[in-house]
Amino acid sequence: MAIDGIFNIDKPVGITSHDVVARVRRLAGQKRVGHAGTLDPAASGVLPVLLGQATRLAEYLSESGKAYRATIRFGVVTDSYDTEGQIIRESAVSLTHDDIAAALPEFLGNQLQRPPLYSAIKIEGQRLYTLARAGQTLDVPPRPIRIDALDIVDWTSPTLVLDVECGKGTYVRSLAFDLGERLGPGAHLAALVRTRSGPCTLASSITLDALAQAFSESTWRDHCFAADEALLDWHAAVLNVENETRMRYGQLLPQSAETSTRQHSLLRAYSADGRFLGILRRDETGWQPHKVLLTTPEDADDGR
Repeated sequence: MAIDGIFNIDKPVGITSHDVVARVRRLAGQKRVGHAGTLDPAASGVLPVLLGQATRLAEYLSESGKAYRATIRFGVVTDSYDTEGQIIRESAVSLTHDDIAAALPEFLGNQLQRPPLYSAIKIEGQRLYTLARAGQTLDVPPRPIRIDALDIVDWTSPTLVLDVECGKGTYVRSLAFDLGERLGPGAHLAALVRTRSGPCTLASSITLDALAQAFSESTWRDHCFAADEALLDWHAAVLNVENETRMRYGQLLPQSAETSTRQHSLLRAYSADGRFLGILRRDETGWQPHKVLLTTPEDADDGR
């Protein structure tokens, strides 16, 4: 039976996000599986894995806010900004808790951040890490990011444990490097745990081994979130039968279907009996079907 939903996986250290997808694909026995928001092999924590028609919503989950617990070690700088790289500088550390707390507000808000050289970003069609490993000298342009909160969890010199809340595209490795340069002795990211990705939290996640057991015991539904869980902070519209048909055929919905949501450009759409139909997008002509999920009344009865 095809699964349409989201598994909130607690990715372990040492494997890639694609490895996680491959494992879930085997467990579920279906091909249409993807993830929202890559985690480096050295990082652990929340990795939403989407199955079936939920994969069509990956872009929205990837764009959601994220939270991390970062372990930053001062006094050692590496070329990759983390423990995987070569040490390029070492310095003595004489920082205090107050020194760090005073510097953190400078990193809050909308800003430009330069990604690490050893990252998966593409420059002229090639991954940065490929070019860096080939010894090429690169001038990587900074990218706009947003950091919403930085909270010190622990400071035991030379190691800082920091909670980070940020938007899409933020490199915590770059934050560690930039903070080290701002404070003087340099720093690198020693460990990283993603504690939240959109609505998916570490507390509600499941390990791959536990998910494998759930599949063997046919209890996987207990851990499968509905596709629209990724969009619950959006406004929603309930469509009558006529407008549901229009949406399925990609037809413009009449102005009367806009309800009271004129200030919003995207809406969750539901049938009168509660099935999630997909996403509507508003333009100058009215509400257009943007993402249509092929749900049927029979789907609503099978426990998914």
